[in-house]
Order: sequence, then structure tokens, then C-alpha cells
Amino acid sequence: MYCTIGQASKGKSHKTLPIQGSASKQLVTHDTSDSCSKVSLIELRPEKEDKMTTSTAVPAFTADVPTLLSITAALSIMPLSYLLGTALIPSNQLRNRLLFFWHAYDAGTHLLIEGSFLYHCFFSYKQLQPGETIPGVYGPPYFLNRPDRAYGPAYGVGASARMWQEYGKADARWLGADLCVVCLELLTVLIGGPLAVYICYLLTMSSSTSATSASKAKYSSCLWFSSIILAVGELYGGFMTFGPEWFSGSVGLETSDPVYLWLYLVFFNVLWVIVPLWVISVAWGEIKVAFATAAVANKQTAKKLN
Repeated sequence: MYCTIGQASKGKSHKTLPIQGSASKQLVTHDTSDSCSKVSLIELRPEKEDKMTTSTAVPAFTADVPTLLSITAALSIMPLSYLLGTALIPSNQLRNRLLFFWHAYDAGTHLLIEGSFLYHCFFSYKQLQPGETIPGVYGPPYFLNRPDRAYGPAYGVGASARMWQEYGKADARWLGADLCVVCLELLTVLIGGPLAVYICYLLTMSSSTSATSASKAKYSSCLWFSSIILAVGELYGGFMTFGPEWFSGSVGLETSDPVYLWLYLVFFNVLWVIVPLWVISVAWGEIKVAFATAAVANKQTAKKLN
């Protein structure tokens, strides 16, 4: 079944695209005016076919084995990061342990979990038949300029694809190869992940009890500079991930289910807001102390010269 939402205004044409659904039949309508392009999801409920309501028709959270394994996999990097931090950072340096824990968790998340998302965006796809349209393929521009393919974790197989299919219940953009998300993830995985690993290395070297004062100063200067770059990048990436959704009515987000809202959307994302802000504040404090110490040293040197 096909339908069009509203009347076609002057100079605009409407085309309707069928999309896959579960219990009810879902449709996508695509406004192809010259000035704008809007996509709307509607649900035509079987029991009341004369009434259409806006809905994403996402199934309620179910704590089945694949779902629990997906959540466990996403959280498993936390204890591994903690154990690594306790092994490499002395126990009397709690702040550096916390910084190491965060950046190790950050690196693991970017490189392993988000890296798997990029893999599926580039290598998992469904070959479309001529004229076939499925969710996430609304028209040009097409990902990789391939209108005959639909890319993304939704079409992948294996544990990593299943994990993103689960998260995609809360944010549908992660089921396909959303252009904005893919571009952000390329920066996150290829730059943010390795930079987080480098920061862990700097923390290990600057926290070593056998390091000289000169070597600690060298590693610390690189540490705080790199930490600020990564933290600002995390904040920017978070805003650019959700900003477009907020300004377009959050059509891709499912907030009616408390698990999808508070665990998937809030918990798994707010960490990359709160912790980077804390890292920036710590780095700012270290920079202030360094400049104040340098000013005192310069003043004392000037007095000796005079």
C-alpha cells in the first residue's frame, strides 16, 4: 500500500516509499521540492486503516540473550580499562588512574565498538533490485554513490552487527550509513581512538616512579595538550551527532521506552560530555600551575642576572 501525506503544494512533488515494518505496515513519504527535502515516517495501523499516526514502530526492550550479550560487550571495556589502569598507574596517583581508566575505555570504545560500525557501513550491504527502496534510502546523495545498495549494520551478520542493530532501536541512524554519522565516526575511530591510546602512554610514562623530573615535564606537556584536543573533539562530535536530530524533531530517536532513553541514549552518550569537561578542567588547572611556576622561575632568574 502507498500513500502521500498532505496535499502537494505548488511547485512540489511527493513520492511515497514503502519501508519494512513489524506488526504494522509502515510507509515513508519523501517531499522532493526544490527548496527542501523532508522525510516522514508514518504508521498505518491495521485495526484503523483510515487513521494514520506518526510512529517509529520500534519494538519494546526485551532482555533476551542476544540483547544482554550486546550490552555486556559494550560495557566489558570498562573493567578491562580499570584493570589496566591499576597495573600501570601507581596507587598513590588516583587522578592519573581515573584519567587512564577513561582514556583506555575511550580508546577501546572508539577502536573496537565504533570501528565495527564503520566496518559494517563500508562492507555490509543489501543489493537493491531496480526500483526497490528500503529504510534509510530516501534519495541522493547515496552513500559511496551507490544507489543500488543499502549499507549499514542493519544488513550485517555477526555479534558486532547485532550489537548495532540493538542500539539502532534507540537511534535509527546507526542502522544504516548515515552520512553525518559516518563522517564523524571516521574522525573518531581514525584520530580519536589512536590519540586516546597515546594519552594512556603519556599517563603511564609521566606517572612512573623511576622517571626523572625532566622526562615527567616532557610527557606532562604532551599529555595535557593532547588531552584538551581529544576532549574538545569529543564534545564537538557529541553535539554534531545529536544536534541535527534535535533541530529536525528527533525523528530518528526512540524515547518512549525507558531503557532505550536512559541506558542507550543518555548513559552511553552523556559520559562523552561530562568526562571531557572534567578532563578540560584538570588540564586547565595544570596549565595554570605550569605558567605560574614558569613566571616565578623567570622572575628569580632575572633577579640573579641583575
